[in-house]
Amino acid sequence: MLVHKFLTRIEEERGRLLHWAPLFLGAGIGLYFSLQSEPTALVYAGVMVLVGACVLIARFWPWGVGPVAMAVGLVGLGFCLAGARAHYVAAPVLDFRYYGPVEGRIVKIDRSQSDAVRLTLDRVRLDDVGPTKHATIVRVSLHGDQGFLTPAIGQRIAMTAHLSGPNGPVEPGGFDFQRMAWFRGIGAVGYTRVPALLLAPAEPGITLAVSRLRQAISAWVRGVLPGETGAFAAAITTGDRSTMGKDTINALRASNLAHLLAISGLHMGLLTGFIFQAARMVLSLWQGLALRYPIKKLAACIAILSGGFYLALSGGNIATERAFIMVATMFVAILFDRRALSLRAVAMAALIVLTLHPEALVEPGFQMSFAATTALVAVFGWLRDRARTDDVWRAPKWSRPILAVVISSFVAGMATAPFGAAHFNQVSHFGLLANLLSVPVMGALIMPLAVLAALLSAIGLGWAPIKLMGPPIDWIIGVARFVSSLDGATGQVPAPPDAVLPLVALGGIFATLLTRRARLLALPPIAAAALVWAQATRPPILISATGGLVGIMTEAGRDLSKPRGESFAALSWLENDGDAADQETAFSRTGLSGEAGHLTAEIDGAVLVHLTGRSAGDRVSDACAKADIVVLSGKPTATPPAGCIVMDRKSLSETGAIALWPDAGSFRVDTARARAGDRLWAR
Repeated sequence: MLVHKFLTRIEEERGRLLHWAPLFLGAGIGLYFSLQSEPTALVYAGVMVLVGACVLIARFWPWGVGPVAMAVGLVGLGFCLAGARAHYVAAPVLDFRYYGPVEGRIVKIDRSQSDAVRLTLDRVRLDDVGPTKHATIVRVSLHGDQGFLTPAIGQRIAMTAHLSGPNGPVEPGGFDFQRMAWFRGIGAVGYTRVPALLLAPAEPGITLAVSRLRQAISAWVRGVLPGETGAFAAAITTGDRSTMGKDTINALRASNLAHLLAISGLHMGLLTGFIFQAARMVLSLWQGLALRYPIKKLAACIAILSGGFYLALSGGNIATERAFIMVATMFVAILFDRRALSLRAVAMAALIVLTLHPEALVEPGFQMSFAATTALVAVFGWLRDRARTDDVWRAPKWSRPILAVVISSFVAGMATAPFGAAHFNQVSHFGLLANLLSVPVMGALIMPLAVLAALLSAIGLGWAPIKLMGPPIDWIIGVARFVSSLDGATGQVPAPPDAVLPLVALGGIFATLLTRRARLLALPPIAAAALVWAQATRPPILISATGGLVGIMTEAGRDLSKPRGESFAALSWLENDGDAADQETAFSRTGLSGEAGHLTAEIDGAVLVHLTGRSAGDRVSDACAKADIVVLSGKPTATPPAGCIVMDRKSLSETGAIALWPDAGSFRVDTARARAGDRLWAR
């Protein structure tokens, strides 16, 4: 009896720890990414010794100090996993600006932010650049007339392109594209304005066979359903969004329906859930099989295999892989006679994702998908328990599907809202309405028809279900356009300080995992996050990494120094300000005064001059006589006077983008490079 109680208590402690394990593992990963310098081998060795000691303590003292030791060990393990992953994905990065011939094999086709076709190339060759110095994976946007090439996966092409290493943040503490590119193996990015040429057709073999199949299916779907309807259908079936129009994508984003395009948890759940139920129903019709074998488990296996095929077909990106791991974990729970939708299954999925891709922790996709999934499982579990004990919570059968859609849309929207607002600086005020009108159509019509199309394609009838997908897709696009056109459809919010999202996540975890009055512990971190966000201030002056763009904060919003050029930095600054204005509108504001080529800004007695044009280098000395800081995109032709701070292209290439804060008649300088630290991806 005592032994049984002893083992039961150990099992309970382990079960509770499993729910909390992603928090501690994520804390270690977050600690790694927050460092200002790369840990040394000695640091990793010390942390691993600590992890081993914690495992031994947890093994011999399974309660009391044991769970504490295991939590500390998970933090150390997360730290080491993130470091190991960062070194494992290391690849050459182009460390200079290159213009010349580029050859490579197409492995991915998508679209850039400017809506240009963008190609990802591997097996890259650059002219007069050694193999150890040039990037192995390059991403190039195609501008201008490209009539000589119809891009296809596997083709070997040549072009003359401008390339450089991935750029750092457009402002100190901003989105770090260098880090993202490092973990995706991208060593150079650039563009070409001359036609790309085909050197060799797609080579046979299985290396890119799935990618070619994906592209062929996408083209077939668009052939059956032309226009935006077909582009939407191709996006949700194969993950190919390269033909989606920019206006449609913007409408989907403004109405909070963009998640319907990304093959993530919703699509994977709808597809595998439909296949699971359909397979279970079909297998139950075979009496001999149903009586001898566990058809529920067989259906779960079929669902897992179908999800794996969908993962491969969609391109196998991290978001889809994360979604597959989540649904696979839940179906595996069925194989072991466990509840599929449980917080334990969600915790297991999070642990697997963070182990395979620790960098996912700092990406919006991971944060939003697990926030939504955790909240949905917790809320529906709570409602299920209430319905068992109190008839008041038991809804009529006819209303349950409607209530499920309403509750799930509301809960998922509330859970993801802080993360979406923080990463995209936008809140959709009518997103709940758009989702209520669209998600049921996606689940009840579009995804089942997609599965039916895949099954009927074997006998040449797959076109029929694809055709039937047209009206439901048009309905969703119509809802997106209608909702996004409403007055006040979207609201803009400024970028939050770094502490906000960890506090929100901690509060959400407390609210989900704690019970009864202990849930009140969720209020302090959430209240602190709201307070910190509300008091956030934006830099009065921002300078781009090239020196060609300056932004001055005014009462009307940020004034930009030019109406065109460096649009990515300009729009990023405005979005982070919580400003919906475009670059031309921001240029018309009155923070900068003067004439073209010589703009001046004065804030709290500190003066900045921005010089542009071919003669900018000749005018530095004159500008220094009136300014504390002079910014130019070129280089001075003469040595600046003593005491004058000059930020030219060379110095800015070393510091990255700069934020200036007025300080007692001068400026306090904050650089993107200093904020990023001495990390593997920032060197």
